[in-house]
This record gives sequence, C-alpha cells and structure tokens, in this order.
Amino acid sequence: MIPRVHDMGDDTYGLVDYLYGPGKAEEHIDPHLVAAWDRLAPDPGRDPKATKGDLQRLLDQPVMALPESDRPALHVWHLSVRAAPEDPILTDEQWGDIARRMVSATGIAPEGDDAACRWAAVRHADDHIHIVATVVRHDGRQARIRQDGARSQAEARKIEVDYGLRRLNTGDGTAAKPPSSAERHKAERQGKERTPREELRETVRRAAAGVTSEKEFFDRLAASGLLVSQRVAPSGDLLGYKVALTDDRNEDQEPIYYSGSTLAPDLSLPKIRARWATNASELDRDATIDRSSGSARVSPSTARRQATWAVWQAVLVVDQGDDEQIAAQLAAAGEVLDALAKTSAAHTRRELRDAAFVFERATRSHVRAGRGHARGLRQAARDLVYGGPALGRGEDGATTAMLIDMVFFLVTAAAHWHGMKEHAQQAAAARQAAEHLRAAYQAAAPTYLGVMYQRGRRLSQPLQRKQAAYLRQAVPELAEQVLTEQGWLALAATLADVESAGHDPATLLAEAAERRELDTADSISDVLVWRLRRMADLPADASAMPEHTATPPAARGAAKRPTNRKARSAKSR
Repeated sequence: MIPRVHDMGDDTYGLVDYLYGPGKAEEHIDPHLVAAWDRLAPDPGRDPKATKGDLQRLLDQPVMALPESDRPALHVWHLSVRAAPEDPILTDEQWGDIARRMVSATGIAPEGDDAACRWAAVRHADDHIHIVATVVRHDGRQARIRQDGARSQAEARKIEVDYGLRRLNTGDGTAAKPPSSAERHKAERQGKERTPREELRETVRRAAAGVTSEKEFFDRLAASGLLVSQRVAPSGDLLGYKVALTDDRNEDQEPIYYSGSTLAPDLSLPKIRARWATNASELDRDATIDRSSGSARVSPSTARRQATWAVWQAVLVVDQGDDEQIAAQLAAAGEVLDALAKTSAAHTRRELRDAAFVFERATRSHVRAGRGHARGLRQAARDLVYGGPALGRGEDGATTAMLIDMVFFLVTAAAHWHGMKEHAQQAAAARQAAEHLRAAYQAAAPTYLGVMYQRGRRLSQPLQRKQAAYLRQAVPELAEQVLTEQGWLALAATLADVESAGHDPATLLAEAAERRELDTADSISDVLVWRLRRMADLPADASAMPEHTATPPAARGAAKRPTNRKARSAKSR
C-alpha cells in the first residue's frame, strides 16, 4: 500500500472538482465518498441533491471562521493511498477504515479529538482513494502534521499486515517518483507496458551512461528519439532540461514534458554534470585509447572483457571497501547495466533491460558516494556504448555471457550490502535485478558452455583424470561437488586450454576460487570456467580452439616453472 502526501494547496473547490470529475484521462469511474469527518457530509457523487460546492464550503468552514489575516496561505491537505496491483479489491467500508487510520496517524484527525480538522475520502477507482482536508481545526489552531509522509508510510505498513496485503519495504526518501494512477491507467488504455515517466527515466539513464560532456548527453537524447527542451539563463548558461515522448500528448496535443529531476533524483542536470566531470578526467588519464564514436579500436567483445575485469574489481570493493566507495561503485554499476542492456543482442536484451530498470532503485541511498571511486566501471560503461551492438554469437555472445555472470555477483553483493545497512527497498531491487540477470545468463551461456562441454567429453580419459587432479589439488573442499556438476566437463576443457596457454592450471584455479565465495552460484563449474578464461586471456568462445589430445611441450615446461602469481595476474589482466 502506497500513501503519498501531495503538495499543500489553496483551492479546496479545485481539488474536490478534480476528485469528482472525469480525471485527466477519463480514468475516474463512479467517484463517491467512503468516509468523512462527519457521517452526514454531502456526497456529490451519489447524492443528486449534493454539490461539489456544498462539500467545499463545509470543509472550508473552520478556515473561513478565522479573521482573514490569520488564515493560512496554503490550507488544503491532500493524501492519496493506493493498493498494490496484486492486492484484492477492497470494499468501500475497508477503504473508509483505511482513510480514518491515515488521518489519525498523520495528525489531521487524531482518534478521539473532537476539535480535529475536517476531511473527506473519495474513491473513484478500485485501487485507491484520495483524502482532502483543511488544516485549520475546529478550535482555530492549525493541525500538527509535521512528518505526515513518514507517518502515513508507517501506518501503511500496519494496514498491510492487518488486511493481508502485499507488504512493501520501507523507503528512505531516495526513490524516484512513482507514476500516478492517471499515468498508469493511460498506459494501460494505450496498451503500453510502462508509463511515459518510466520510459523516459530508462531512456535518459541509458543516454547518461558513460557520458563525458553536455553535448554528448544531449546528442544521445536526441538520437534516442526524445523531444528535448533546454532551460537557458539570459547569460546563455544551461540551467536544466526536460524531455518528452513524441506520442505522449495532452488534450491540446502538446507534448508532456518531464524534467530530469522529476524522473529520478540522480538525473537532474547538476547530478549528471558531476558524472561527466569525473568521466572526462578518467579519459584524460587514458588518452592512448581512441573512444570516439567512429573508432573501431574497442570492439564489442573487447569492451565486454574490459567491463568484466572492472566489475570484478567492483565486487572486491563492495566486499571490502568503505561505505562511500561502495555507494560510488553501485551508482556506476547502474551505468554498466544500462550500457549492457543497450548494446546486447535481442535474446538477452529484454532481461538485461529489466535488470537495469529495477536495479536503478539500488543505485541510490543516503550513503553519499565518494567521487573518483568508480573510474573503472564508468569507463567500462563508456566502452560498452562505443563498442557498439554485440552480435548474439561468436566472441561477442560468449563475452556477453562472461560479463553477465560477473555482473550477477556484483548485484548479489549489492543486495547483501544494502541488507546489512537496512536499505530494504534497495536490497529488494538488487535481488530482483539478480533474478533478471540469472535469466539473461541462461539465455546467453548454454551455447558456449555446450561447446566446452563437448570438447571436455572428447578429452581422453588420461587428460580428464589429469584435470580432475588439478581440481582436487587447487580446491579440495569443492572438488567432489564440482565433479558431480553437469558443467564439470566444460571446466575440464578450460583447464586444458589454460595449460596449453602456458599457465599452471592448479595455481590459476586456486586463485580463481579464492577470490570470492561461490555459494550464490547455481553452478560452481560455470563460474570457474568464465573466471579462468578471463584470467588466462582465453577466447570466451572456445569453438575455434584446437582439440586437446596430449599435454603440449610448452605446457609441460610451464608446469615445472615456479609460479609468480602476481606477475601472472598482472599479465592476465
């Protein structure tokens, strides 16, 4: 159940007229009173003798009884309360009870207070009510309604328990503004999956991923097909922007614009400027790489490999860093997800898009992100964008699976951190994003893991036993479990590839396994396959690699050489 306290107003009749009217998009059906300060209050919706003016005058009576100089400039209080989509349809009596609980909890009409404010609750849809009140009490004093938003949220959590409704997580004021009921109903009538507000928020976030200048940002917005309006000061300085969909128009056929700050707190122009100021300085430090839009030096597969490494470093920070570092990594992780969804092939794009959409909530909390702590991830987002669309096959497709696998661990780590900090909404969003990533991985990986599995099956029995010995040597506590997994043969083939490339398989495998826990993995062998192929700089798509019939001389020599783990790690990276 979602209560929302709206801005205070000065026109009681205007609000009553709206609540009993057809709505902005004809979404108001059968508006009527479900509760009020007085059981005899007029109901213009059901009583043909009652008028909206009658209800307005009674609501305003305590206000008008004050001397004009003592009347508050803003005296109209407005609260909407909406049930979750999966909740059962409540009766008028139930909504009336909810309304009384809300006005009591917020200080409008505390239970048993005979001098409380006047209020009325109007229902004009199955899933929500609106409560209108005037804040002058019968005794002439103004209601004490400080923190009315927080109080309404706390009461909503109790109502959910009492009525057996979906229990929502407590927010912390950092969430993006949700679509209104009118926006949702309009989208439903038009057959759209998301409201214009949500579509715009997603599109703007994608445009902001990895940007380094105002021009680049606004060029991306224009290229995405949005209508863009800039707010410019007389001096010529850019103050802000707003965007609209070309097909979202009001009754006068004018585009409906949303400013960046109303789409999400981190999409205001100053917040995005802070991103590109950081990103631009990162590029200055790495000027040897051409990342212009016409450059062919960053291929989709190369961008994905580099992003996998950056995400891996971010996982370590989330596991071991301080809060400011972690908050910065999670904000930048949202950019990586947006860029990945934008550039991936069709069979993974839907789940990646949904993962990015829900993870957006996990990128913001009251923990302030430290500047300069997420350079790798922001650069990775930029490389993904400039690498361009990836094919769903070959090395592009295989490195996509590799990157999704690593992002899954980052998002899972984010859920754990938010949970430890009691950021309930953010933790839930990260867990939901992880499920979308799991589905995307299942769409992306089987083809490439299947190739490695078949190569593992074709290994001779002595070679299979040799790879099993490496496994037992490197991770004795995991070996027996891995050997029973379907993906073991793919791991065996990868260990053979690692050895052919001149690495010590047991040493590299131990390093891959110790870097982070594997409890959240569906398949330990799958995770180790991708980690090893990244660390050893092996092709993610193994279909073009030669089959293994015997241990090559180079590998035998490499196995005898002492291992310098730091040097090997640096080389692999």
